Amino acid sequence: MKEQIKPLAEQRFEDEIRLLQAWDEANQHPKPPRWQLSPKAVVRFICGGEVNGQPIQCKYFGADRQVEVAVATLTTDRALLLYGPPGTGKSTLSELLAAGISGNSQLIVQGTAGISEEKVLYEWDYAHRLSKGTDINALVKTPIFRAMEDGAIARVEELTRIPSDVQDALITILSEKMMPIPELNEVVMANRGFNIIATANDKDKGVNDLSKALSRRFNTVRLELPTDAETETQIVRSNIDKLCRGQSLPVPTNTDAEIRRVVKIFRELREGQAGTEKLEKPSATMSPAEAISVVSQAINMAAYLGDNPQIDASHIANGLEGVVVKEAEDRQVFRNYLDRVLKTRAADRDLEAALRAIV
Repeated sequence: MKEQIKPLAEQRFEDEIRLLQAWDEANQHPKPPRWQLSPKAVVRFICGGEVNGQPIQCKYFGADRQVEVAVATLTTDRALLLYGPPGTGKSTLSELLAAGISGNSQLIVQGTAGISEEKVLYEWDYAHRLSKGTDINALVKTPIFRAMEDGAIARVEELTRIPSDVQDALITILSEKMMPIPELNEVVMANRGFNIIATANDKDKGVNDLSKALSRRFNTVRLELPTDAETETQIVRSNIDKLCRGQSLPVPTNTDAEIRRVVKIFRELREGQAGTEKLEKPSATMSPAEAISVVSQAINMAAYLGDNPQIDASHIANGLEGVVVKEAEDRQVFRNYLDRVLKTRAADRDLEAALRAIV
């Protein structure tokens, strides 16, 4: 039997969604048209808690207020833009919102520099047009088109990577809730429940900035990197547990200690400060997503390539070097960090020695 690497959110959390639907029904929570969960239940679904004595897993840590604002936005006719640094879980939150609201997180347009307006709005089956003419059956519906018909949530990933003229194709959809099809002299009207969640990376600022007309159609929720080490550690630990379960790997007993060490190093490099020591910052974002990558790689190296199931400093060093050193100048920045910080901490001497061999 085949197993999916990453099942959709609506599949992974199907039991929780059913539990929350029963909670809504029992308490008569108000729901916007075509929402499968009430706004209150969607927040509970994402932020976690308890329903009728049953635990609901927290799926997005440290941003309860932002989640509430995002859900509230989607109850209105305004679209939602999740904006912030790379690795802050914008796509994850977008998926969870769509899964909780529509039960379908698959209606996705992936933004790229080469995307055309047809990929955003609709395309044509040219074989059909040649043989039978231009009619409604020749249309190839995009995810946004299907979301409008179904009254569902559509997702647009990396909105600011899309060329500006293609971005502006969304204006009529967002303002008038309709999509003109001039070739058929028809329009597609959005059904209740339709909305769009877009994500954008602040590292892409200046690439294809949103026009004023388009940005007014979005309510922007900014997602930041975790403000405290404990929340960041919790994010990494939660994801490592999931990855290990998915691969049927035991979690090494020293995983927590190594997660805390990686998070501490990431935060020092990201903030340019270790105690009273001022540091140069590398060009890398040093996000929780990259910390997860470092620790998960270390666990896999220990499990598949090592003689000991525990994570050792060399496993962590290999992942750290790959994450921190993105540009030529980052190598010297990292060496300075080894000299001025890791070398002075007895608990990190093993990692410093392992990094010296490769940095």
